[in-house]
Amino acid sequence: MRKKSEPTQVLSLEIEDKSQRAVQSVEVGGRLLLALADSGSALSLKDLAARAEMTPSRAHPYLVSYGRLGLIEQDSSGRYDLGPAALRVGLASLQRLEPMTVAEPVIRQLAAQTGHAIAIAVWGNFGPTVVRLIEAQQPLHVSLRIGSVLSLFDTATGRAFASVLPQERLLQAIAGPLGEAMPQEKWQQRQPEIQEIVQEARRHGVSRAISNPIPGVNAFSAPVFDLEGNPVMVITMTNHENRLPAAWKNEAVSMLAEAVKELTLRLGGQQPAQA
Repeated sequence: MRKKSEPTQVLSLEIEDKSQRAVQSVEVGGRLLLALADSGSALSLKDLAARAEMTPSRAHPYLVSYGRLGLIEQDSSGRYDLGPAALRVGLASLQRLEPMTVAEPVIRQLAAQTGHAIAIAVWGNFGPTVVRLIEAQQPLHVSLRIGSVLSLFDTATGRAFASVLPQERLLQAIAGPLGEAMPQEKWQQRQPEIQEIVQEARRHGVSRAISNPIPGVNAFSAPVFDLEGNPVMVITMTNHENRLPAAWKNEAVSMLAEAVKELTLRLGGQQPAQA
């Protein structure tokens, strides 16, 4: 009886191993492509190998093969950069991406894990506009609805946009549907507030609104960036103050920050060096 059972056990192990089988050399070589993608410029063999955590002699054969495929190319100085085939792959991936579709499973998971209400806002004609909303697990009586246009300075969502958008975009939103521009003197008076918003977002990676505009309700927001470093959307987490503390450092806020980083990465985006 024991001898008959052994082949079955061995077979099941083989099937399990095959389902997890990977080609190590592909993974190793892939580190070179990822290092180039993250570098932002062409690299020498030595620098590229170092970033991929391998020796130049080990990296070189991979680069030769990638060069034949057009995934990398060398400039006149001999430095390596991404080639036309890498561009084709990247463009094909971007063309198939739909930001809202990519964001949906991420915000659903975030809402399920935290229990807080999660909203997606995009920059509309009149400013931050809610386009997706997942209700909190416990009742949260707020007037947040799909299509709501949010205050630029009095909400976490608006402050997240204000921390990364250029001044002309902010002025356009403040002007409103009638295009009534804010007087220059009044705009200058708001500069300290805007600078505070920017510095706050840089320090903490998120923006917040405490009991504002709704007393007793806190909110945290963070932008998701596209390839050119523009905010494609802002993810906002909100709940009653007794469920969502105002402290910058808490587990839910950390999860929000990780979610927007994941979405930026999945959209091929990058956070701008300076807001």
